[in-house]
Amino acid sequence: MDLTVIGMISGTSYDAVDAAVADLSLAGDEIVCRPRGLHSEPLPDELRARIATALPPHATTFEEVCRLHTELGRLFGSVAAAANERLAGGAADLVVSHGQTVFHWVEGGQALGTLQLGAAAWIAEATGVATVTDLRTRDLTRGGHAAPLASTLDAMLVLSEGVRRGSLNLGGIANITVQDGAGDVLAYDIGPASALMDGAVADATGGARRMDTDGALAAAGTVHRGLLDRLLAEPYYRLPPPKSTGKELFHAGYVRNAVGDLAIGTEDLLATLTELTARLVADAGRAQDLAELVVAGGGVRNPTLMARIAALSAPTRLRGIDDFGLPPQGKEAYLMALLGYLSVHGLPGTIPSATGARTGSILGSFTPGARPLRLPEPATVTPRRMRIR
Repeated sequence: MDLTVIGMISGTSYDAVDAAVADLSLAGDEIVCRPRGLHSEPLPDELRARIATALPPHATTFEEVCRLHTELGRLFGSVAAAANERLAGGAADLVVSHGQTVFHWVEGGQALGTLQLGAAAWIAEATGVATVTDLRTRDLTRGGHAAPLASTLDAMLVLSEGVRRGSLNLGGIANITVQDGAGDVLAYDIGPASALMDGAVADATGGARRMDTDGALAAAGTVHRGLLDRLLAEPYYRLPPPKSTGKELFHAGYVRNAVGDLAIGTEDLLATLTELTARLVADAGRAQDLAELVVAGGGVRNPTLMARIAALSAPTRLRGIDDFGLPPQGKEAYLMALLGYLSVHGLPGTIPSATGARTGSILGSFTPGARPLRLPEPATVTPRRMRIR
């Protein structure tokens, strides 16, 4: 069935809501995607600050969680309505919202719970369109990490049986998808990308700046080898995949604790944190003997980070996801559209070998729009490929 789908996400950097609109259809074992465009709106400064103070290691209240759930739902609804009007001519059939992750509960290497805010009813009310939310929990019930969900799109669009190719997303957290020697899809969170850098910049500027724009601070600094060694000693990096992490571990306080008694300036600190991410990415690619690494996410806009990843990963060739037909900033929003499309057709949106679940899962909870909820007949063929038209 042909559907026009809006996929939305606010990532771990919680700086903007991205809404991608796509026409999706099934053709045998192939999903055909015609991207209509990406609509992004920044989170208001006041709301962004409140999210920051609600995240670990800070304490929060049920009152604040309720308020954020409501206000984020309203914001997502507004963004979805604007994307529908501007990019779909008001004719969207489905909205799929990842929401804003505020906690991902992992203990002993096992993911036990996850919480994304942004109440679905506000989205459905603002758009009049059926809405899919809560895209991670079902995988958790089957023993998975519910992450990285990008592995589903990566397997269909990027991975190749003929080339040792991996797919990397650089958001707050860096995650990677590859095929192992047996041909199974393997995916996991590598570690921090912008999460630690953003926190360090905010700390150093008293919140006046949110990020190391264009990697300028890192480019002016020198890597502090002692601090890098401390950071690389993090036990998470030695856990076997599948595994997942987030700002529950990698937050600004984590950096302060690692710095400890070291005397290190802001520029050297950013150079060191940038080197950490580049080193982790390069090590992950080397472990899989990759010939190519396809990169997406906000981190592609940081030339200092990208240069270090390229240098440390050589001879692995870096490519952008735009080579495969999707914009780097929009990959995760288009991913959400894909996952919702799979769900309404009764198809699993996860790959067990990627998330660690016992079986694949049909993802999400459905909220009707202005009309009763009607789902198409379940698909009889599981798609293996995705083609961008």
